[in-house]
Amino acid sequence: MSRFVRRGHQAQANAFVPLPIKDGVAPSYLWITETLAGGMLRFLAERFPDVSPESWAARLARGEVVDAQGRALAADSHVRQCMRIWYYRELEEPETPIPFEEKVLFQDEHLLVADKPHFLPTIPTGRFLHETLLVRLKRQYDLPHLTPIHRLDRETAGVVIFSHNPATRGKYQSLFQKRAIRKVYEALAAPIAGRAFPFTYRSRMVDGEKFFVMKEEAGEPNSETLVELIEQRGQVARYRLHPHTGRKHQLRLHMASLGAPILNDAFYPVALPCKGDDFSAPLQLLARAIAFDDPLTGEPREFASERALDWP
Repeated sequence: MSRFVRRGHQAQANAFVPLPIKDGVAPSYLWITETLAGGMLRFLAERFPDVSPESWAARLARGEVVDAQGRALAADSHVRQCMRIWYYRELEEPETPIPFEEKVLFQDEHLLVADKPHFLPTIPTGRFLHETLLVRLKRQYDLPHLTPIHRLDRETAGVVIFSHNPATRGKYQSLFQKRAIRKVYEALAAPIAGRAFPFTYRSRMVDGEKFFVMKEEAGEPNSETLVELIEQRGQVARYRLHPHTGRKHQLRLHMASLGAPILNDAFYPVALPCKGDDFSAPLQLLARAIAFDDPLTGEPREFASERALDWP
């Protein structure tokens, strides 16, 4: 069993956060579930083997690793059971700038709606920290409580809704939990033969052998997509996709299973080698629009992307 549990990058809305936002990055924290010998520096170096001990020593010296009360921890500070420590996530290697810009479509006292470009992650993950939609927006608009209430894959462009008011966040999040959100995507792919449009595709999706992909198996369907054909030009068709469920990679897997994988999909039907920082072939999938009835006012709302796919 793990000695500790990592709980993410932000505390609950009403929790005390002992470190401020730093250049758009919220502090992360760990709960420690076992008392350990050797001191804080040793613990951090063992917990994060990809981060050098010298880097942790420097952060401790700068006072950027603290306990739940905001007291700076030292290299030899005790590591105690039930302790929570706060720190900033940093990258050992410089980030590659992502040369595409987001656009804010709407902002009020509760929500911010952004139009995300291809290749830009929604939140910090892996080798991405500052070059993410969340950190860019926090830095640009000075919104410390900004949180996405849903996410898009790094490869997918389009509409993303953020909450920046903790008092009303739960009401908007509940719309997604209740499936009261109407989402529309567009995709470019090969023509689908033998189908009368529109049609609904259902399947049972489960985790694949590789952690980053999904697969289908026999059994009760747990995913559903309505597929419409918008137009066709030669061997490329443009589709409108309505996901009625929200499984990871649902649209990408469904289109591949229909024999029409989305153009430039590096995961489906076969996971290809990582392209690194190659931005030349964006996945032709766009979160075109999101619509819902506002839980505060009851008024209908709809937000649409201003982006376009690479239609020939």
